[in-house]
Amino acid sequence: MLLSLAQWLQNHYPDLGFLRVFQYITFRAVMAAMTSLLIGLAFGPWVIRRLTEMKIGQPIREYGVQQHLAKSGTPTMGGVLILIGIGISTLLWFDWSNRFVWVVMVVTMGFGAVGWVDDWRKVVDKNPEGMASREKFFWQSLIGLAAALYLAFSVSETSILGVVQLFFRWVTSGFSTELPPRADLMLPFFKTVSYPLGVFGFIGLSYFVIVGTSNAVNFTDGLDGLAIMPVVMVGSALGVFAYVTGSSVYSKYLLFPYIPGSGELLIFCAAMAGAGLAFLWFNTHPAQVFMGDVGALALGGALGTLAVITRQEIVLGIMGGVFVAEVMSVMLQVSWFKYTKKKFGEGRRIFKMAPLHHHFEKSGWKETQVVVRFWIITMLLCLIGLASLKLR
Repeated sequence: MLLSLAQWLQNHYPDLGFLRVFQYITFRAVMAAMTSLLIGLAFGPWVIRRLTEMKIGQPIREYGVQQHLAKSGTPTMGGVLILIGIGISTLLWFDWSNRFVWVVMVVTMGFGAVGWVDDWRKVVDKNPEGMASREKFFWQSLIGLAAALYLAFSVSETSILGVVQLFFRWVTSGFSTELPPRADLMLPFFKTVSYPLGVFGFIGLSYFVIVGTSNAVNFTDGLDGLAIMPVVMVGSALGVFAYVTGSSVYSKYLLFPYIPGSGELLIFCAAMAGAGLAFLWFNTHPAQVFMGDVGALALGGALGTLAVITRQEIVLGIMGGVFVAEVMSVMLQVSWFKYTKKKFGEGRRIFKMAPLHHHFEKSGWKETQVVVRFWIITMLLCLIGLASLKLR
């Protein structure tokens, strides 16, 4: 919005040449981060008070870590604060004609709405499990498939008209039209290695990345500050990839596919980083507010969508290694328990408790030790992911 205003003022008042600075993505990204950070810090206390007044407190499972029982009643659904910061800041600073930012915003808010309903049921119905798994998965799948279908053609073309034309060409060809090379699956650390996915392959992979990342971040959100800082770091790193793929100069130099318009995603990534840091101010141990599913599902969906647009699905798996480990620990724990119960008549566990962060707590680590060490691991993994920019 501010970009359009600056352009209008320049056209009518030529003396305001300094407003040209609004044309630079890097400037608007810095301002977006500052805006969302200040919004979060300013409205944080008010949001926490409102959640407390509404008695929206986090229910704690009795079979969980005993030390967490003291957190019962702490306001949850604090992810609303993050979404407010991201939404306002992004709308202020990004180019409204950019389709990629709108897609990420819709996915983020869509998953946030699913999380809102889940959190609300936990609070109102006093049910720690919240929304039924099948119902939640249905809505996640609906949003994820819609985004994946659109991105399959949007990443491949440079305009809305081109997207529509490519879609109808695909339909009229009997669903056999191939996508251009920029839509291939990229293999990091290799210069020219990529794998054609086709439309159905692109949609399937994108759906898996978006929905999978959303749930992975949700599983990670179990300790004070554990999920939000990795989200900030991974999101910021993806912003760098977005800036590179959106630049014809840098993408050519670094041998990345040139995806016109993707550079504007840096604005969203910066807003997410600022909002995340503001939330961390209140979520650091001992937390004054919890993110809840409304924040975790939304942020995970955003990361997955960013990775799909910038063609960095594998790099997301590297940088988000903590998220991957958390969700894999749950899958392994449940699968092994069911298998051993069927075979031996008694369920057995691989970990002391899943997700993985609870295993380390049960092993004697303090909550702050688990959180900070997971942060350090994520920082290292993000550096490895960023190294793939040049080491190719």
